[in-house]
Formats: sequence, structure tokens, C-alpha cells
Amino acid sequence: MDRSGLDNALGADLFLLFKHSFRCPISGRAFEEYDEFVAAHPEVPTGWIDVVADRPLSLHAAERTGVTHQSPQALLIRDGSVVWDASHGSITEASLEQALD
Repeated sequence: MDRSGLDNALGADLFLLFKHSFRCPISGRAFEEYDEFVAAHPEVPTGWIDVVADRPLSLHAAERTGVTHQSPQALLIRDGSVVWDASHGSITEASLEQALD
């Protein structure tokens, strides 16, 4: 995902953004939960950012959304606004399901 793609996604009717670090085991566990959610909900547009390899894009996401950067982090966008966010152990398939409802 590049900056313009991220900007478009953040302005969408529905989008789930996941910010991930391959260096962090907590992020790895959260990514597994995110991945399970994505597999169960192919209708939900989503994308993820590697916060180490793509730090400028990750910081741009924080600036655009007004949500302080954390990793791991999930943000649910509806109609161009963040309606839910979670980080670390709060990112589970169940919490993502609940946020979608």
C-alpha cells in the first residue's frame, strides 16, 4: 500500500487497517487474530502496514486518523472516520467481530 492508496482507504465507507511489526511476538499473535478475522470476512476491505519497513506510511496513518501510533494496532474506518481502534492484546478475532457489528 502506498500513501495515496492509504488515503483512499481511510476515506472509504468501510476499511480495516492493521499496523504490524514482524519483530514483536505480541504483534505476531495479534496478526494471527486479524488473519482469522479476514479469512472469515472476505467482504471487509482491509490492509496492513509493516510499521518497521514502512514507518513513514504508519506515521501518516496516525496523522490522518488522529489515533496515536501503536503496534500492533487495528483501526476500523466507517465513512472516512475511525469508529474503533485497539492495540496489543485487545486485538482478537472476537473484538474485530464486535467492532464490525
